[in-house]
Amino acid sequence: MKAPAFSYARPKHLADVLALLEKHGDEARLLAGGQTLLATLNMRLSEPALLIDLQSVQELKGLVVAGDCLRIGAMVTHSEIEASPLVARHAPLLARAAPHIAHRAIRNLGTFGGSMAYGDPAAEWPACMLALDGTVIARSSQGERRIAAVDFFTGLYTTALAVNEVIVACEVPLAGATHRFAFDELVRRHGDYAVVGLAASAQCNDGVLDQVRLAWIGVGSMPMRSTATERVVQGQRLSPSLMVEAQKALRSELQPEADLTHSVESKRHLAAVLLKRLLTTLHQATPPSLSDRHAPVA
Repeated sequence: MKAPAFSYARPKHLADVLALLEKHGDEARLLAGGQTLLATLNMRLSEPALLIDLQSVQELKGLVVAGDCLRIGAMVTHSEIEASPLVARHAPLLARAAPHIAHRAIRNLGTFGGSMAYGDPAAEWPACMLALDGTVIARSSQGERRIAAVDFFTGLYTTALAVNEVIVACEVPLAGATHRFAFDELVRRHGDYAVVGLAASAQCNDGVLDQVRLAWIGVGSMPMRSTATERVVQGQRLSPSLMVEAQKALRSELQPEADLTHSVESKRHLAAVLLKRLLTTLHQATPPSLSDRHAPVA
């Protein structure tokens, strides 16, 4: 199919973007990397009157350390995150997750802000933002809002973003010496959407986990954390009995949706496998190698 007819604008300044959003409201759509939007246009799942291309807005680009946070511009691409020394040092969870995103051609074009705005429960960045307790920074002609990642996702492909707002950046706290991170996802083939994925973070002090966050991919209608399971392992040392208790809590807590190839019970089982794998990683004295890649589903 072909996309429906629409008007097109490519402003150079954020103020012009906000003015267009204020004028056209829900009739306008923002074009970032286009990896999702262009497909929905061609399938006529989206029929905007105006397409606002953000590629020329320099205010939405750049990776910088700002105080105690790493600030990621909305138009930073997946590949830029994957290659960034700043990300590897200050937000290693993002560096671990980036190679799992689709294929190189998509990572070269897709953007961090576009992924967050779409709120896909099968995407990597929303789960990472939950695991890192990140913040989404949105702006409209009325001013700026800071939205905690835990409050940002509200349902299937829906977020707290208002129709006249644009994501300008996201911020994640800088990793410290005691922070530990782990990421993995189970896929049928490299580049496929994950059957189940997990982004995990914690502080580890003498083998005891603190501030545990377990954020899941592909197990619900939106990116989500397993807070009941987090409480089980909070303040604990890894042991066989703790692992059994944590997996039991996870199976009770998760309510995954079946897909064309995996049942609900199959997804629960795979989630429990990932939980054991990543909790073990979080207890290790040093972070895992960045050479880790997709783990295929048998």
